[in-house]
Amino acid sequence: MNGLGVIFDVDGVLVDSYRAHFQSWQVMARRHGLHMTEEQFAATFGRTSREIIPSLWPGRVECSRVAALDEEKEAIYREVLRRDFPEMDGAGELLADLRGAGFALAVGSSGPPANVELVLDCLGPHLFDAGVSGADVTRGKPDPEVFLKAAEKLDLPPGRCAVIEDAPAGIEAARRAGAGAIALTGTATREKLARADLIVDSLRELSPRTIELLIRGQKPPRPDNPEKGNGP
Repeated sequence: MNGLGVIFDVDGVLVDSYRAHFQSWQVMARRHGLHMTEEQFAATFGRTSREIIPSLWPGRVECSRVAALDEEKEAIYREVLRRDFPEMDGAGELLADLRGAGFALAVGSSGPPANVELVLDCLGPHLFDAGVSGADVTRGKPDPEVFLKAAEKLDLPPGRCAVIEDAPAGIEAARRAGAGAIALTGTATREKLARADLIVDSLRELSPRTIELLIRGQKPPRPDNPEKGNGP
């Protein structure tokens, strides 16, 4: 190991889950006479379902029903993923390159454990040293708890880790944790991700060398040409 770590968010980083999540929200909402627009979905993407439900439908969903609706929505989401797993372009190659370069790897997600396990099973659980899911945290992003716990599980200080995120709340959480913050566009625009230390449009623009320089506080080179892959 090189004494450095990378913590990956799951949704929108390792798995292109935007459409799968939106579809699962719509199916669940229709079953219960509720409605969610894509604008509402985009505004809440990255937060936990248990936070979204009462804030999106105040007065229409009793507190006692939130947990059941949360579980139903996530079960629908997993069904969608199993039918056609949408791995984020370049995810597998980057994970393999980082592992080969000696990085410790973790996932840091506030999503349900079953969701995280499904994604890891599809990508290869042998690639990861640790994982943090919604079962491990009590506060969602932008609180840094998820990334602090992931770094702790890697036995590394947060300052020796980089976080790869796609949502503004996740970037803020990474910064509050004291980790390097790498933003992947797609879920949000570059403008909304401006607080990141580095912004890329594809995981193929990242390499072990680029991430190492960022963690060590040095200016990373221009993102790698996606056509050249993710070599160090």
